[in-house]
Amino acid sequence: MQLKKINIEELGVCIELTAFVPEGKTAAPALPSETKAEEWHAMLHVEPRGEAFPQQYRRIRQAEAHLLASEEMKGAKPVFKRYFLSDATNQQPIIGLDDDCSVSCIQQPPLDGSKLALWIYMQRGTEVIPHADSLHSTIVRHNGYEHLWTMGMTTNDGSSYGQTQRLLEDYEQLLEDCQMTLEDNCIRTWFYVRDVDTQYKGLVLARWENFTEHGLTPETHYIASTGIGGSPSDPKAIIQLGCYALKGFKPEQQRYLYASSHLNRTSEYGVTFERGTLLKFGDRNHAIISGTASINNKGEVIHVGDIEKQTQRMWENVAKLLEEAGMTMDDAAMLVVYLRDGADYEVVSRMFREKFPNIPTVFTLAPVCRPAWLIEMECIAIQAAKNDEFNDF
Repeated sequence: MQLKKINIEELGVCIELTAFVPEGKTAAPALPSETKAEEWHAMLHVEPRGEAFPQQYRRIRQAEAHLLASEEMKGAKPVFKRYFLSDATNQQPIIGLDDDCSVSCIQQPPLDGSKLALWIYMQRGTEVIPHADSLHSTIVRHNGYEHLWTMGMTTNDGSSYGQTQRLLEDYEQLLEDCQMTLEDNCIRTWFYVRDVDTQYKGLVLARWENFTEHGLTPETHYIASTGIGGSPSDPKAIIQLGCYALKGFKPEQQRYLYASSHLNRTSEYGVTFERGTLLKFGDRNHAIISGTASINNKGEVIHVGDIEKQTQRMWENVAKLLEEAGMTMDDAAMLVVYLRDGADYEVVSRMFREKFPNIPTVFTLAPVCRPAWLIEMECIAIQAAKNDEFNDF
């Protein structure tokens, strides 16, 4: 994993960047150039400078253009973008519909004092098709795989229960149109919930019913996920859904991560997601870690009221999940950290800077699904591998 920080002083933007540049074989490439797929995760942070949102947004987009125009990034294409916003209802119309890839805009204010932060996932050496369907998904094709990234799905009618039902049904129809299914192909979901302390229960029930109908049970499997506080730009939307699905892989390429010495199965306390997923490709492994908090293997919140100890236990839990995947935090390509109380930002950001100074990270204000949890984090890790029985990524 290559790590880099780019400070564009004239724009007041800092770009934290990780790059995975593979070595080894390329099996049955989809592109005639037989290029190998390269991956980047970038977190863009903008200095507030006392400016309104349009000015901050313009500077962060200029920094994105600067990055993509650089020699090392020549030919790279965005796969998806996530804007973390301080006021999504007023700010999302300024962003509009991005022509480059699937985009989500969610009100989870960055805690560095700015009005927005941006996470971009980019690839080179693959076929990237933006706006591939009615939900504005990005499709990526390479080596016989088809990756489907669908972000920012909302509906504005009904309760949290009804909206979750509708969003899942719409997404399942999209998967059917792509010759995929939820149970066989969906790898990762994000559920953002307006007023999570009161609306989360409706999501949990609708997801449980839908998953059961599709054969997703404690005896089969669930899907890696984050369920967290966040407000969609439409004031009537309670739930926002983002998903990643994959076609063309063998069942043995996917393994779920449990870390049972530290975490319990989520179904034991009535929710339906996996703690993490390991995906094996010919030339690399991906570990997709769900939103993880300070919890033990009995499902209990640990260190109630203590932000520092909750942060340390959260790190320990994530490290155990990565260990089960054969990885460490040195393989982490990005982090999103969610805090219930913005007043904890200074102490938490200092702890992260000391322990993980080189990993692209964004800190946002976003209550976790249990009020006693003060902090949660998610990550994606990438590690070089030689899995000769599978096609390269």
